[in-house]
Amino acid sequence: MGHRIFLAGAAGAIGRRLVPQLVAAGHQVTATTRQMAKTEDLRRLGADPAVVDVFDANALCAAVVAAKPEIVIHQLTDLPPGLDPSKMAEATIRNARIRDEGTRNLVEAAKAANAKRLIAQSIAWVYAPGAEPHAETDPLDSGAEGTRAVSVGGVIALEKHVLGASPITGIVLRYGHLYGPGTGAESAAEPAVHVDAAAYAALLAVERGVKGAFNVAEPNGHIMTDKAVSELGWRDGFRLAE
Repeated sequence: MGHRIFLAGAAGAIGRRLVPQLVAAGHQVTATTRQMAKTEDLRRLGADPAVVDVFDANALCAAVVAAKPEIVIHQLTDLPPGLDPSKMAEATIRNARIRDEGTRNLVEAAKAANAKRLIAQSIAWVYAPGAEPHAETDPLDSGAEGTRAVSVGGVIALEKHVLGASPITGIVLRYGHLYGPGTGAESAAEPAVHVDAAAYAALLAVERGVKGAFNVAEPNGHIMTDKAVSELGWRDGFRLAE
């Protein structure tokens, strides 16, 4: 039985690989983008596109309520193509704002729509220094400084909003560094995850919905990845058939 799903950030790297997986699994997807130009792409992938800015809380709430989703998925980021180093400092600030203010708006909209579950994109390289590999229960790096402090602060805010969104069940996917189609990278530093496998974790979170945080990355020495495998049934080798 398919679910009604509201996917925020559907035109991003993970979103574009997630929409086909959700549609193939029989789910009905309302997919957001900020750019009218990307709506045709989303429609071709099988979603019902909606143009909305996550910082416009009223418009976002109206869009989510209209979609009547059981599940809201948060794949919003604001990063430059190919993670262009000359643009990353500015992008880090914008991305942290999406993770805090944008997530807060999305949680409120999900509550207004009586959604049951919220699945959100986080990152797996913000643990506090300590013994590796890190488990999901290890603390995040709240003592970070400089640019890292901006990123970590955004992630901590996002996870707090999502995991504290009761009565909604909050699920956080702590992704490794992405590579593959649409990411601008053919490989990535550890912890790494292929964009298709990252999207697959979100599909499994839709279908299995266990509250909490999950490290989602290929086996590596920095973070433990067995929780996603055992509780979600995730496989790091998953790829979309082209």
